[in-house]
Amino acid sequence: MSALLSDLGADLPLVAAPMAGGPSTPALVTAAARAGGLGFLAGGYKTAPALAGQIRTARAAGIPFGVNLFVPNPLAVSPSTYGSYARAIAPEAVRYGITLPEHPVEDDDHWTDKIDLLTSEPVPWVSFTFGVPGRTVVRALRGAGSTVLQCVTSPDEARLAAAAGVDALIVQAPDAGGHSATLNPGQPPRPVRLTDLITSVRRAVALPLIATGGITTAADVTTALSAGAEAAMIGTVLLRTHESGASAPHKAALVDPAFSTTTVTRAFTGRPARALRNHFTDQYDPVAPLGYPALHHLTGPLRKAATAAGDTRLIHLWAGTGHRQAAAEPAADTFTRLAGRV
Repeated sequence: MSALLSDLGADLPLVAAPMAGGPSTPALVTAAARAGGLGFLAGGYKTAPALAGQIRTARAAGIPFGVNLFVPNPLAVSPSTYGSYARAIAPEAVRYGITLPEHPVEDDDHWTDKIDLLTSEPVPWVSFTFGVPGRTVVRALRGAGSTVLQCVTSPDEARLAAAAGVDALIVQAPDAGGHSATLNPGQPPRPVRLTDLITSVRRAVALPLIATGGITTAADVTTALSAGAEAAMIGTVLLRTHESGASAPHKAALVDPAFSTTTVTRAFTGRPARALRNHFTDQYDPVAPLGYPALHHLTGPLRKAATAAGDTRLIHLWAGTGHRQAAAEPAADTFTRLAGRV
């Protein structure tokens, strides 16, 4: 076990990924730590007070944990392009009596408030996705006592992160479920095996690496560690666990034979993300523009209504390529299985 995790008392080289939008509950983070690993709260899409509440809950459990934030890296969309896409998906909204946002919403996900929170009430680990924070932010967090990690998808991104002064990298391969962490969503990462990506990033920078993307079995974990990662970060394989906050329709779809493949789509949020292929991805990905966070806010009310109705045709069913390995079990059992202790 490397010092990266052992300094926090972890004895398994396993980390529960931050999964924004609900799955990464304090209960899941707590279960990860009590199983011998580490977990991340997902700060994306939360206000600072909401995130603070989850931090208090995790802290009260007496476990080490991390918090992930989305770095503002907007993909602006013109009002006319936004309007065209809004009209394209409008028939789906009409079925649910939903009024979609008329104009693009371009926000920074409460960035400053959440940085202020994490510098005033430090947590052991802070990670960043979508962009590399400035050196001032990194220094402030490190000065507060946090270990700072950056999610990257290429050696070039790793070099940018190292230059910003982060402590370690989370190396994400394209098989990962949910959003790609790429800094340039207009050019999604090329297909590459996780082991090859680890090797190329290790050659580029001298920072500890955590591997993620398509890790769903004990053999996957062993392979990632053998390639040079100090730990494996798991996400999709935890979605059906008892502590996961993923919706019931999402959990069921992961093992439903009707959903046989995943696809990388920007139809839901305007950024590339891997999801189970469904009606929405088939119908609207071909006409969806880049545009984050505007498209995220545009489709949000529709996705919420569809989830409440169990309408998996329209839900963003984030999933990595190994989604069939997700089991309905306590998260501790998943950790034990992936650690090869069963």
